[in-house]
Amino acid sequence: MTKAFRIHATGAPEVLRLEHVEVGAPGPREVRIRNTAVAVNFRDTLVRRGAHRVALPSGLGLESAGVIEAVGAEVEDLRVGQRVACVAGPDSAYAERRLAPAWRTVPLPDAIDERTAAAMMIRGMTACYLLHETYRVRPGDTILVHAAAGGVGLIMCQWAKHLGATVIGTVGSADKAAIARAHGCDHAIVLGADGKTDFAAQVRAHTDGRGVPVVYDSIGRATFAGSLACLARRGILASFGEASGDPDPIAPRALGPLGSVYVTHPSLPDYTATREELLTTANHLFDMVASGRIRIEISAEYPLAAAAQAHADLEARRTTGSIVLRV
Repeated sequence: MTKAFRIHATGAPEVLRLEHVEVGAPGPREVRIRNTAVAVNFRDTLVRRGAHRVALPSGLGLESAGVIEAVGAEVEDLRVGQRVACVAGPDSAYAERRLAPAWRTVPLPDAIDERTAAAMMIRGMTACYLLHETYRVRPGDTILVHAAAGGVGLIMCQWAKHLGATVIGTVGSADKAAIARAHGCDHAIVLGADGKTDFAAQVRAHTDGRGVPVVYDSIGRATFAGSLACLARRGILASFGEASGDPDPIAPRALGPLGSVYVTHPSLPDYTATREELLTTANHLFDMVASGRIRIEISAEYPLAAAAQAHADLEARRTTGSIVLRV
């Protein structure tokens, strides 16, 4: 038996229940991982609230790091005792132990500890594909990153600066603006609590009226219309999160008068759809972190049993960077 969080109903953080569950032997193409660190992602709060539907009762979380305890049949490139990180469903990461598909389990290099790995895999691989594939950032580009002091945002600011870009970021407070600037954000725009800050006008001012070739938007409803207004002709709005809810629908023909702009909703599974793509993306991230070009900021750590408090702090915007659960 092992301890794992389960939800039997959706709702507030209090619906999280730490229970004893049976984790058996891994099946074919599976491994059993003893977790040492578990990531807390905003997606997890959406699952808990019912905004992302899962069959109940359910575990929670996709991302963890630890040590392989057992391997199933047909697993060729992983071994018992190996330190690994895993980004995989079904939701089961908030646990002392978990079964995971071997093809979504990545060996950790010596330079990356498990705590850092848990804090960076989804966030860092998301930053990687957004900056290199969704829109390939080039030297001299000016880009807009929403939630620039968040877990993905801090990584994106650093990575984009390495690529030679000028970074405009939006944040929720003056304190978060300072954090974003310390991680490569050139112009930090504080969004007011009323959500009425005209950040598009400020972005236009920073770009001599041209707008930006790409907006990376993880906020959703509250920023979607303003993000479109920030785009230069034929620009790309990469809407990859909905922290404030789903944006209102927009007719395709409305994109023409805005400058023949594009809207996409990129997703990590589609950019790491094969084992080769997953390992290539993960190793690129490992290289950036091991070389010191990207610092992974963990603003808070909680014991596994305090997952509900971690959710409450994340939803109240009391955190920056990444947060993890210690196992």
